[in-house]
Amino acid sequence: MQMDFFSRLIPLYGKESLDKLSKVKVILFGVGGVGSWCAEALVRSGIKHLVLVDPDFVVASNVNRQLPATKETLGLAKVEVLAKRLTEIVPDVIIEPRIEIYNPGDAKKFSLESFDVVIDAIDSMQAKVDLILSSTEKQVLLFSSLGAAGRTDPTFVRHSDIWKSVGCPLGKQLRQILRKKGFSGNFEVVYSLENPKTGYCDILEKGSKPALGSVVTVTATFGLTLASLVLNTLLLSQNENL
Repeated sequence: MQMDFFSRLIPLYGKESLDKLSKVKVILFGVGGVGSWCAEALVRSGIKHLVLVDPDFVVASNVNRQLPATKETLGLAKVEVLAKRLTEIVPDVIIEPRIEIYNPGDAKKFSLESFDVVIDAIDSMQAKVDLILSSTEKQVLLFSSLGAAGRTDPTFVRHSDIWKSVGCPLGKQLRQILRKKGFSGNFEVVYSLENPKTGYCDILEKGSKPALGSVVTVTATFGLTLASLVLNTLLLSQNENL
């Protein structure tokens, strides 16, 4: 009965690879417009152990692009809303919601070395850099989202290693910082070739800052692409070991 949830995956992955995929442990930082769609795609594709890390609660301005956001979930923790949804999709999935923020120096706090995959879908540059350096130092498979805001065309979304990404101001800044820190490693990123629109919108929720506009067709494409990279990379490594 349980395997019926994934019967359409067996012709693609094979049962043995799907079984191995179910044992992979993933930690995802950021469950907003990118991370939330990534999380759902992973669970619907056979990942059975997922830790969700995000300090934020659902606000009205999230509704246009974030999976946990509805009228009914306003004010609730995003990771808890998403955890409930994911366990309704696949009842035996293990979801660990953590209403926390990743700050520089937090790698030990989250025991990154205990995971098979780390996914970075956070906005803070300082936190992003620290998470990247910490994950690669511990030789954990890492995937990172670059800038999705300010874009409107999902057909411009691409993926490559960090050193080959082009057209993304955030990616350029990230590479500059990594070089200054002496980083010579590599990891896969999702980015857009589309020039971001620079107009800012005033977010009305109390305490929020002006932000670039974002649309679900782009942010979800980023998230689904991240999930695809995770799955295909894991399946390739598994098949090589068969």
